[in-house]
Amino acid sequence: MAVVEWKKDEGVAVLIMNTPENRHNPWFAEGMLKVFDEIEADQEIKSVIVTSVDKKNWSLGIDLEWITGAVANQKNQEIKDFMYNLNRLFKRVLNFPMPVIAAINGHTFGDGTILACACDFRFMKADRGYFCFPEVDINIPFLPGMLAIMKKAMPYYKLEDMVYSGKRAGGKELEESHVVVKASENEEELMKDAMAYARTFTKGRKIFFEHKSRLHKHIVEIIDNEDPAYIEPLNLMVS
Repeated sequence: MAVVEWKKDEGVAVLIMNTPENRHNPWFAEGMLKVFDEIEADQEIKSVIVTSVDKKNWSLGIDLEWITGAVANQKNQEIKDFMYNLNRLFKRVLNFPMPVIAAINGHTFGDGTILACACDFRFMKADRGYFCFPEVDINIPFLPGMLAIMKKAMPYYKLEDMVYSGKRAGGKELEESHVVVKASENEEELMKDAMAYARTFTKGRKIFFEHKSRLHKHIVEIIDNEDPAYIEPLNLMVS
């Protein structure tokens, strides 16, 4: 089974992250980029839903086992390549020429939550699943580009609260803050709601690309111009 797969439901592409925790590592980033290319190549697709095969977790962020091993073995270039590929993925989602909808059917933490923020719209389950930035507890500051992505998806007061505390928020709380479109009753209703929403988008790709690329121009510039100052020296943690 591939790390990431997708299936077509009429004009909607359902992108499925296929591992129990969907941790971000080189294989995940490469798989996601490949699938987005495949989806864009199908001219019948009008929107994308991103979900997880796992019922417990949507995405738990950076693969800490992989990255700590890479650090221990001084695989510096491999780490840099991964960070740049991860930024390529974020930019791909930000500028993808159609709506990208996160159907968050489980927990999302750290870099997984940033991926959810990069999407245009988010749905969660009301009965289970946390949305969290635990970086304050593990001494990993966000890259400037990550913060810019988070700011586009969340009210500033909510972002500050979650970033500084590391606390977990559920679907209903985030629905009230307009971070998610809807906190659906359960898993089945989540996918129904996300699919119904996805089907409302029938506009052309060119106008979506122009809207998204102009709305997100400042985010892409931050990713390209500010993130390398932290990636190149591998200044990714604080002691």
